[in-house]
Amino acid sequence: MTNKSHKYLVIPGPVEVREEILQAQTKWMIGHRSKSFEELFASLQTKLRQAFVTSSRVFVSGSSGTGLWEGAARNCIRDGHKALHLVGGAFSERWAEVSQLNGKQVDVISVEWGKAHTPEMVAEALQKSRYDAVCIVHNETSTGVTNPVKAIAEVVRQYEDTLVLVDTVSGFLGAELRVDEWGIDLALTSSQKAFALPPGLAFAAVSDRVLERAKQVTNRGYYFDFVEIEASLKKNNTPSTPPVSLMFAADQQLTDVLAEGLEARWARHTQMRDMTTAWAQQRAFGVFAQESYWSPTVTCVANGRGIDVDEMAKFMGGKGFSMDKGYGKIKGKTFRIAHMGDMQPTTLEEVLSGIDEFVGA
Repeated sequence: MTNKSHKYLVIPGPVEVREEILQAQTKWMIGHRSKSFEELFASLQTKLRQAFVTSSRVFVSGSSGTGLWEGAARNCIRDGHKALHLVGGAFSERWAEVSQLNGKQVDVISVEWGKAHTPEMVAEALQKSRYDAVCIVHNETSTGVTNPVKAIAEVVRQYEDTLVLVDTVSGFLGAELRVDEWGIDLALTSSQKAFALPPGLAFAAVSDRVLERAKQVTNRGYYFDFVEIEASLKKNNTPSTPPVSLMFAADQQLTDVLAEGLEARWARHTQMRDMTTAWAQQRAFGVFAQESYWSPTVTCVANGRGIDVDEMAKFMGGKGFSMDKGYGKIKGKTFRIAHMGDMQPTTLEEVLSGIDEFVGA
C-alpha cells in the first residue's frame, strides 16, 4: 500500500476509516435541538439497536469508552455494595481502577495476561459474596483475548440482583455479541475500533434493570447520569451538546454495516483472525493469547523470533502501514496486528507479506 500522505492504520485503534465515512462528517451543521437532529438521532437509535442485537435503548455519548466505564460505576453500583471485576490485561485493570476511583468497592478475579476468564471462576466468586455487578471485558485489546461472555453471563444471571456489565470496545461489530439473548445488562463500546469510525463517540446498550438500579443511586454524577440520558433519549436527543458531525458519520457507517450483515461481518473478522494466527504460527512467532480464546479483531503476536519491533514498524511504514509494537508490560515481547473494522482480507495479506519481507521469511 502506497500513499505518501497517509499510512494505513493496522493499529488496534484508531483504525482505518473509509473515505466515504470521513466525507459524511462534512455535511452542513445542524442545531442539536432541531427537528433535523431528532431525525438523525432516531435513525441512529434504530440502527444501533440492530447492531447490538437488542430491543432496549442505546445511549450515545460524546466521549471515549472510558467515560462509560465511569458511567457504569456511578449508575450500577450502589453505596455499600460491591462490584466484581474480571481482570486479565491493561484495559480490564484500568476499568477496575476507574470503579475504585469513583469510590466503589471492588473485588477482582485476576488471571495472567493472555489468559481468559471462565464461567467456573465467576461461579465460585458469586457463591462467596454478593455483588451489584460483574464487569467483564469482552475483548481485551492489550492481549488479544476474547472472553466467553455468553457463558459467564449465564452464570451471573442466576443471581437476580447482579448486573452483567460488558466492555466490548474492541469487540463490537467484529466479534459476535447478542445483548438480549446473552442476558447482558450494559454493553459499552466506542467508535474507533471495529466500528471503524473516528474517535469521539461512545455507545452503550442499556437494559431496564440498569435504569432501575440507577434510580437507587443518589450521586450518579452529572455528565453520565443514566436517568437524565434516558429522559433525553425518549425525545431523540442528548442532555449535553453531542458531536453532530461524528453522528452523521456513524449513521452512514451503520447503514453500510447492516448492509454487509452482522453475521457476514463477524465471519470476515474470524477469517482474518484465522489468517493471522496461522501466519504467526507458521513463521515461528506464536500467538500470545490462550488458544481457543483468540480475538477476531486483534491478534497479539508472540515475538518468538525476537525481532526488533521498532525496526519492523519503521520498515512497514515505508510500505504505507502504521504498525503496533505491543502494549504495556508486553510491549516488544509482542506486537499486535489489528484486523478489524472495514479491513479486507486482501489488505491483511499485504500486511503479512510485508512483515515476511522484513524477517526474510
